[in-house]
Amino acid sequence: MSTASRRLAAWVVACGLVLADPAAASRPSMNECFEASDFIGNAALSRDSGMSPEAFLGRMEDDFVAIRAFPNDLRWFAHDPDDESFLLNEAREVFKHPEPAEAHRRAFLQACVERMAEPENVDAGGRSSAPTRSPG
Repeated sequence: MSTASRRLAAWVVACGLVLADPAAASRPSMNECFEASDFIGNAALSRDSGMSPEAFLGRMEDDFVAIRAFPNDLRWFAHDPDDESFLLNEAREVFKHPEPAEAHRRAFLQACVERMAEPENVDAGGRSSAPTRSPG
């Protein structure tokens, strides 16, 4: 990702955080978005190396169960059920709609940054767990 793209993403995030309601559900940090985009890119590489969706997604779900045993502030990315759902849905996209790893990484990063900028709901019930992605 170019320096200009990172600056634009950071600016979008900063604006979103300033305008957002300081309410309830967690949001990923910019660093978590970058790290999770790498994770999604690596999911595509695992797919390309022959890993089945069942094996990959099953392991993710098992990891979420283990992660819940840790305090929220020690968790990476999956701080609440909405975070888990978002990451899992995006990983499913890697297997449902195969594209190059970099394309999945980029699409995830965009969706994650958009998620950071969304207004938060007190009950988080009005928020979609995974933004709609355009095909291609």
